[in-house]
Amino acid sequence: MSWYVAKIIFQIVSGEGNHQPQFDEQLRLVKADDEKQALEKACDLGRKNQDRFVNSQQQTVQWHFIDVAELNKLSELADGTELYYNIHEEPDADLYIKWAHHKSALLNKTDYSFS
Repeated sequence: MSWYVAKIIFQIVSGEGNHQPQFDEQLRLVKADDEKQALEKACDLGRKNQDRFVNSQQQTVQWHFIDVAELNKLSELADGTELYYNIHEEPDADLYIKWAHHKSALLNKTDYSFS
């Protein structure tokens, strides 16, 4: 059995869908005998995690499974193992770096204690 990282894509539709299209990209760990089985399991996860609920504005919000966009086999599962990477170009490097620092600051301010 091997571990795989699957990128599962959902589309989020609120109400009649008269809004900017929204998508949720989730990275999920899947344990399987081979790539074919991993893809099948990832697709099953996507189908099972479709959801529908009513939001505070009394609109129906739906999470539609679109597809599994990526599947990567992990060489090992150990502390620090790379699960995913994405290299992309940004038009404004300083703005991107500020965004990354802001996201990190939010993580550092979160109180994870449940006592």
